[in-house]
Amino acid sequence: MKPLYRKLPAELENSFSARHDIMPNFGNVWHYHAELELHYTIRGEGIRFIGDNISQFAPDEIILVGEKLSHAWRCKDEYFQNNPDYNIEAIVLQFLPDCLGKQLLQLPESYLIPKLFEKAKSGLLVKGETKRIVAQLMYECVNETGLGKVISLLQILKTLAESDECETIVKTQTTFHQSNEADNIRLNNIFNYTHTHYKNDITLEEVANIANLSITSFCRYFKMMTRKTYYDFLVEIRISHACRLLVENKLPTEVICFECGFNNVSNFYRHFKKVMGLTPLEYKKRYLNRN
Repeated sequence: MKPLYRKLPAELENSFSARHDIMPNFGNVWHYHAELELHYTIRGEGIRFIGDNISQFAPDEIILVGEKLSHAWRCKDEYFQNNPDYNIEAIVLQFLPDCLGKQLLQLPESYLIPKLFEKAKSGLLVKGETKRIVAQLMYECVNETGLGKVISLLQILKTLAESDECETIVKTQTTFHQSNEADNIRLNNIFNYTHTHYKNDITLEEVANIANLSITSFCRYFKMMTRKTYYDFLVEIRISHACRLLVENKLPTEVICFECGFNNVSNFYRHFKKVMGLTPLEYKKRYLNRN
């Protein structure tokens, strides 16, 4: 699916953006931009889309999104109900690769930073001790001014570049050129409709109508944009929701199956194993044992 190109506003007084957000949700728009983005979720739950990857997100997660890598954080429905008990909190740094000067990237001492930026084109999930250190540095960065802010960013980049605790997220790197506004609206309408109705039996006729296309044209269009069928996309959304319910450990697997839009248990097990590489029970055990 082709995401919206977002041109981030330039800050004349700063070479990069560092902000601490507290708000109802992350919005719905799947987008990309020329800047890298370091995203620390402090509070909030839902599904994140990064490139071709669809996964759950939860508090205390740090991800480095590379330049022009499509991404979106879609919160659970509770975050869209104007409930003051449900707010997201995140620290977000956004910076162009050469925001501190092209010469910096060409220094022999900085050779690891361009390598980090290249890895980030596949998205990086930051783990372990590295996550703890980077989280603290991000707090410092949003509170610093002047040269202190620049030094904080350099410390963050140094920590990430030297770490072996960054896990690649995306299977296939895909970058996008600016798309027209009609495509942006159409694809985000499909995206949002699927999120809202994934529990139902969504027909191709329904979603084609959302896109203002015939069924045949819609299938061809969606496959061209995403390199997957709409049905595969829908299954991945349902499986991602099933993962969240499994780790919450409040409902039996058979109930989760129908709660996520699958019509029968055997079908659910087959799709879950195909997408996750594990059975639902194996996935739940692995998560619970890890925590």
